[in-house]
Amino acid sequence: MQTRKIPATIVTGFLGSGKTTLLRHLLTNAKGRRIAVIVNEFGELGIDGELLRGCGIGCDENGVENGQLFELANGCLCCTVQEEFAPVMEQLAARRDQIDYLVIETSGLALPKPLVQAFQWPALRNAFTVDAVITVVDAPAVAAGTFADDPVAVDAQRRADDNLDHDSPLHELFEDQLATADLVIVHKVDGMDAAALEAVEATIRAEAPAGVKLVRASHGNVSMDVLLGLERAVEDVIDARKTHHDAEEDHDHDAFDSVSVALQVTDRAKLLTALAALVQRHEIYRVKGFVAMPGAAMRLVVQGVGQRFDSYFDRAWRSDESRLTRLVVIGDHLDAGVLQSELQAALG
Repeated sequence: MQTRKIPATIVTGFLGSGKTTLLRHLLTNAKGRRIAVIVNEFGELGIDGELLRGCGIGCDENGVENGQLFELANGCLCCTVQEEFAPVMEQLAARRDQIDYLVIETSGLALPKPLVQAFQWPALRNAFTVDAVITVVDAPAVAAGTFADDPVAVDAQRRADDNLDHDSPLHELFEDQLATADLVIVHKVDGMDAAALEAVEATIRAEAPAGVKLVRASHGNVSMDVLLGLERAVEDVIDARKTHHDAEEDHDHDAFDSVSVALQVTDRAKLLTALAALVQRHEIYRVKGFVAMPGAAMRLVVQGVGQRFDSYFDRAWRSDESRLTRLVVIGDHLDAGVLQSELQAALG
């Protein structure tokens, strides 16, 4: 009887930090290792799952429907999970002799600690062990001031001012993701100068547990030997890793809004300009989606964090899918109608 536990690596990180890019690199360089991947998406559109399935690694979309378990041509498995986490884990446990590693990508708005604690349940503990929690950090975003160098001092200053909003869920989430980390990937470092990078790493070390290693990377290019096989058994020690949300029974995503907007787009540059202007007027943390450009056979992917937006054509539109432009906007106090009206007006 097969009794080995499947080592599970949990990849967490703030919105747009590059978790999916890291997974792409991991799967394309599996080199015979049989890896199961779970993508836990947030928002109305399965953007991240679509990108993962469309990255050229041969995902078979005619896989098991229950729990959305898909086979990959390289022997790996791909799962997209919303509310079906337990059933998918049961399926994976039943196939443990076919799996070398499990990698779980959390939502950009998920708290990693409750997920690790789920592995304390007898049904999961008997089949899995949490190999490590890996936190991916968007280095340029931190360098640009997305999070302060001294978050404790800034938070104290904000609380002393009755005119300021004293709630900072994003900042606390960033700290909680670092507080639970066994390894931190300092991502998107290409083009950063040494002083800025050192300042980013100082900010990270102020929140991460003592002794946690920081690995610099770009484009998800991290060796599999660095990411897998850390053997930390995190489920046994996670309760001792203190976070802001320890007293809460559950984390409420209602602190964030995720709205979908449909647009008519004729000019790529004008869209990116309109989106950059939109985030200056609204509390927007992330934008992602697919764009149908007139006369273009390829689907345009648009992703943005803060003022930084990227766009690229990822694949041809399939004959069985509608060529529509839809974007998911994630932020605070968002009104889909207002955002859509402003964007469409800017696009002309």
